[in-house]
Amino acid sequence: MYEPIRTKSVHSTMAGTSDFPHRTREEELDIQLASHLAALLAVTDELRAQAPSTDLDDLDAAAERLARQVARLRGGRPPARVTSTGPTRTAALHRRAHALAGRALVVAASRADTAAAILAAERMDAHAAALATATSATGTLAATA
Repeated sequence: MYEPIRTKSVHSTMAGTSDFPHRTREEELDIQLASHLAALLAVTDELRAQAPSTDLDDLDAAAERLARQVARLRGGRPPARVTSTGPTRTAALHRRAHALAGRALVVAASRADTAAAILAAERMDAHAAALATATSATGTLAATA
């Protein structure tokens, strides 16, 4: 009733004759995690540029830990660092850093990278605390004004 197909399908895969390299899931997750941590490092560097000297030690330590993790995930290549000193809004930077740390935490958890997951969770906590402090200070200033 039906005649069998005698030609090769145009939809067949060409296994082994790929013109471009393929990465494993682990390699893709490494790249994604390194990107999230590098973005978090950039925000941390911006915060360092405008932080009061009392908060600088914590931000310096966090920036160095982030830089080490990014370098580890990128095979030893150090990340680019932000050196901006322009005025920015601190609360917005803390919100951005908190979101970036959350993304890094999700990727680190999916690839079972404990060191990166702990670092991302610590940074989330630090930025949440900084936001709470900034919010309470703003609320106090608004109430007294």
